[in-house]
Amino acid sequence: MRITVLSLLAAAVLAAPIAAFADATPTTSSAANQFCKQQQTTLGANFATAYRTFGKCVSSNTKNATNAIDNASKACSAERTANPSAFKNKNAFGKCVSAKVSQAAKVAATKAPSALSQCKAARKSDSAAFAAKWGSNADALGKCVATTAKG
Repeated sequence: MRITVLSLLAAAVLAAPIAAFADATPTTSSAANQFCKQQQTTLGANFATAYRTFGKCVSSNTKNATNAIDNASKACSAERTANPSAFKNKNAFGKCVSAKVSQAAKVAATKAPSALSQCKAARKSDSAAFAAKWGSNADALGKCVATTAKG
C-alpha cells in the first residue's frame, strides 16, 4: 500500500511539469529550430552552403526567433484585449503565439532563397566588406542569410 501511494505521488509530481508546458508559448530554441526546419525545406541542398550545419542555423536564427516571439506576444495581447472571449479556452494565448511564430518562420523561409542569392552576390562583389560586416568564419554566410531573410 505504501509503495503504491509513493508511486502514484511520484508519477503525479513528474507529470505536473509536463502538463504545464504542453501548450505553452514556444521557447526561443524551439522557434529557432522551427525557422531552420522551414529554411532547410525551402533551401534544399543550398541549406548546407548557407549554414554548414543545423546547429549553426539555429545559432544564426536565435535573434529572429526572439523577435518573432516578442512580436507574436504583443499581437496576441492586443487580440486578447480586443476580444477576451476568444481567449477563454485552455492556453489560447500560447496557441495564438505559437501560430504567429510558425507563420513568421514560414515567411522567413520563403525569403531565404532570395537572401542566399543576395548574400552570395555581396560576398562575391566585395569580399572585404562582406567579411567586415558578417565575419570571415564558416558561418558568415549563414548569419547574412538569417538576417536578410527576416527583413
